[in-house]
Amino acid sequence: MIRLHHCPQTRSMRTLWLLHELEVDFEVVLHAFDRSLRDAEYLSLSPAGRVPALEIDGERMFETGAITEFLCERFPEANMGRGPDDPDRMAWLVWVHFAETISQHAAALTQQHIMLYEDAMRSPVVMKLEAARLGKCYDALEARLSTPLENRDYLLTSGFSAADVSVGQAVYMARHFAKLEAHPAVTEWFERITERPEFQKSLPRRGTGLYSQDFYPAWEAAG
Repeated sequence: MIRLHHCPQTRSMRTLWLLHELEVDFEVVLHAFDRSLRDAEYLSLSPAGRVPALEIDGERMFETGAITEFLCERFPEANMGRGPDDPDRMAWLVWVHFAETISQHAAALTQQHIMLYEDAMRSPVVMKLEAARLGKCYDALEARLSTPLENRDYLLTSGFSAADVSVGQAVYMARHFAKLEAHPAVTEWFERITERPEFQKSLPRRGTGLYSQDFYPAWEAAG
């Protein structure tokens, strides 16, 4: 039995997308992104009170990178991972975990724009710095994807994998704060992977996500 604890438009979307790609049976427990994640029952699954948490065969996991590695090893027939002897193993690990670099900047901007309700709490400097850092992440992806190698439609030369899922979900979140238009290779790659039915299945139902608008420009302090 696989049970995913999920909040729409959070890192747990990464695991949800991957589970769809793996074509395994699972169930989803939806949570609101609120104080209920600090309840003792949920903290027994994820001690920091974050999503995702994954229950599998009587055990529980947290941390998306660890969950991704475990699921890809557990279900190798889906070819979403790359084994220790695979030439793309090193690159697979790098990009699976690079997703968290992107996500930490997107999370900081989510806090600034969404979670802090009063303007006095927000920092224009933090917003601009974090958006610029997302731009640097896009630069790294652009360099990777624009390298003239065969099959570089995806992050790995060997084709689509959980690396694209992990980074793709992180970029999906980051696009709310930093646009892709200056990165044509990233834009094409993102459009390619988000056309997949499995990605579409991971999207939130209308009105259930964190974001009420598609893009949040850096906020300017009054006066």
